[in-house]
Amino acid sequence: MAAPRNRGAVLITTRWLKTGDNPLGAEQTAFDQTAQAIRDDRPKFLAGFFEKFFNVTPVAQPVSQELLEWVRSVGMQASLEATLACARSFTTTDFRAELAAFKVPTLIIHGTDDKIVPIEASSRLTAKGIAQSFLLEYEGAPHGLFATHKARLTTDLLDFLKV
Repeated sequence: MAAPRNRGAVLITTRWLKTGDNPLGAEQTAFDQTAQAIRDDRPKFLAGFFEKFFNVTPVAQPVSQELLEWVRSVGMQASLEATLACARSFTTTDFRAELAAFKVPTLIIHGTDDKIVPIEASSRLTAKGIAQSFLLEYEGAPHGLFATHKARLTTDLLDFLKV
């Protein structure tokens, strides 16, 4: 069997906590409030979270109610501690120092209307940290663009893999 070739990478996030060297990040209090909301009423938190994840509004629902119910039910299958650990990891994991180590073409995809991880505080900065990166911004797309923009995402990923 031949060794796999490293032709490229695809990324979709970096650290989001506001610090002295990451002024565009979110305040720690926002993450503390999220953790408390998860502890207080995880089903309610997840329902609201996934509405933001897919940018569901009173006038627009880019995904079906069934998909929203399914992702919430999947989220509820994790333990409370695992859900909190995921939120902690999301808050504190910082890969920015490793970005310069990328030596392959790297596609970064992000929606410009992401209500979970704003593009300014993550992907635009990530693209600056990787020499061979290409940032593909999906105008108006939410964090859950894999569902709302699945045809375009599939095409873009396949096109990138052909390079």
